[in-house]
Amino acid sequence: MNAWKVACPNTAFPENPASQRQWDEPLCRLTRNKLIETSVNTAERPRLLAVGEWESGLWLHALPSPSVGTMLGDTTFRLATCLRLGAPTAAPHRCQCGESVDRLGQHGLSCSKSAGPMARHASINDIIRRALVTAGVPAILEPRGLARDDGRRPDGMSIMPWKMGRSLVWDATCVDTLAPSHLPSTASCVGAAAAAAENLKRHKYVNLTGNCIFEPFGVETLGPWGPSAHRLFREIRKRLVESTRDQRAGLYFGQRICIAIQRGNAASLLGTIPADSDADEYFDT
Repeated sequence: MNAWKVACPNTAFPENPASQRQWDEPLCRLTRNKLIETSVNTAERPRLLAVGEWESGLWLHALPSPSVGTMLGDTTFRLATCLRLGAPTAAPHRCQCGESVDRLGQHGLSCSKSAGPMARHASINDIIRRALVTAGVPAILEPRGLARDDGRRPDGMSIMPWKMGRSLVWDATCVDTLAPSHLPSTASCVGAAAAAAENLKRHKYVNLTGNCIFEPFGVETLGPWGPSAHRLFREIRKRLVESTRDQRAGLYFGQRICIAIQRGNAASLLGTIPADSDADEYFDT
C-alpha cells in the first residue's frame, strides 16, 4: 500500500480493497499520461489519445466467432494490433499512388487509391441497417427520393418513423486519425477528425433536416467516434436491448462497427503494395 501511494500520491485508496481493477486503473492512467506527455513525434500523441477511447478497443473484447462474422484473420488481427501499438506493419515500399510507405504503413489509411475505405463504408452501413431492423425499425440503404442537387444520396433511411413522426436518415464516414491534415486537431482533441467529418455531412445534407432526422455517423481509423455517432449508437443500443431483452445487444452492435473499421484498415494497408506482388513479401515482418 505504501508503494502504491508513492506511485499515486494524489489518489485516494480504493473504496473496495478487494477490487484489483480499482488498484490498477490509477497506475494505468499515470502510465498512459506519461506516454502522451513524452511522445516523440506528431503521430504518436494522436494515436495514444485515440486508442484510449472506450470504443477504440471494442474489437478486442469481441468473441472471435466465424459463424457470426466476428473472427479476424491472422493478417488483419496482426495489422490492427500493430496500428494500435504504433509498431511496424510492413517493409518499406512504394505505394501504387507513387508515395513512399514507411515501416509503420500508415500512409495506406488515407491513400486515395486504396480499396479499403469503400469496403469499410459499405460494411458499417450494413451493420447499422441490420441493427435497426433487429430493433424493430426497418431501414433501407441509399434511399431514392432524397438526392442532393449533385445526385448523391445519404447512406440509409428508416422506412418507419424514428422519432416525432419522422424517419431517421444517416450517412456514415470514416476518416484517418493520422492523416497529415488531421494531425493538428487529433493531437489536441480526441475524436476531432470524426467530429469535423460529421459537421461536413450536416452541411451537405442540410436540406434534409426539415423532413427527417439526419444523423451523420463519423468514425476514425484508430477507433474514436464523433458526437453524432455516439448519440445514434446510444439510441440504437437502447432499442436493441428493449427488442431482444439482451443487455449485451448494444455491446455486440458496437463491436461489429469496430471490427469493420479494423478490417477496412487492414485492406487499406494491403492495398498499398504493387498489384503483381505477394503481400507476404511486404507484410510478413
